Amino acid sequence: MKVGMIGVGAIGERILKSFLENDQTEVSALCDMNEDRLQAVSREVPAADLYTNHLQMLNDQTIDLVYVAVPPKYHHQIALDIIKSGKHILCEKPLANTIEEAAEMKEAASQSNLVHAMNFPLAYSSEKYVIHNKVQACEIGHLKRIEMNMHFTDWPRRWQQNDWISSREQGGFIREVSPHFIQLIHSLFGELKVISSIVDYPSDGTSCETGFVARLELGNGVPVIFNGTSGVGQKEHLSLKFFGNEGTLDLRNWRELVQTRGTCASELVTVEDMVEMSLVDELLKVIGGEKGHLVNFQDGYEVQKVLEALLK
Repeated sequence: MKVGMIGVGAIGERILKSFLENDQTEVSALCDMNEDRLQAVSREVPAADLYTNHLQMLNDQTIDLVYVAVPPKYHHQIALDIIKSGKHILCEKPLANTIEEAAEMKEAASQSNLVHAMNFPLAYSSEKYVIHNKVQACEIGHLKRIEMNMHFTDWPRRWQQNDWISSREQGGFIREVSPHFIQLIHSLFGELKVISSIVDYPSDGTSCETGFVARLELGNGVPVIFNGTSGVGQKEHLSLKFFGNEGTLDLRNWRELVQTRGTCASELVTVEDMVEMSLVDELLKVIGGEKGHLVNFQDGYEVQKVLEALLK
């Protein structure tokens, strides 16, 4: 299957590597407006055609699937152009930069016969399924509360410096990090409703948030708290914690799962034996007509609704 990639910055490096390592996919085209970056990445994919205009790339009828890894501000129009060209699409998160854009993308995708997917790595992780199984087995008892805490030494992170990720228009950790955990909670427990959200912004009018705290609720009224701060004197730390009346589960820094039972000491949960799904493999299954697991544009739209409510 021939794959084209639009946007070859740091965002898409991991998925690009996945396509290159999969013997059923060929990265046949790369597109980016930054010619220096385009040339640098092309050294890893010497056979790929290079473009600085995505519409020219979409004219290539041999391309089956397009991966969109540009900043959020550009997802909307590029996605509509890809769908119009009749190619399957994989899009980075968040789906769009506004709820209106997300709704239009969702509708266009749903009305096509194309496969549409989003890159939410936690959706394919072993940790997600361990959490699901343990909650369903009532290992922590009755779910009483969920807390998501995000603390960043710096934002943007030192490895993540670019022109947009620190901007109020399309950057910030609410847009960049929280969608992963919104999607995970939504997939495990259903719709999330934002009750209140307070966001702290610098006074310059253009820089992204420095902190926020929000209360959300699941459909059954269970409270969900989101809390985030940047510029703190500690190593970056993320914690998604599920509180039950008999125990807790805490997903720390994406991959470390810790469980407590009553007053006993916490235990690190071993998940190495779980079979982890591959997003690229799941894409290939669904495009080939088989049943597979994908986070699609409808799911992305549900995340966008929560995201917009947090920001506003």
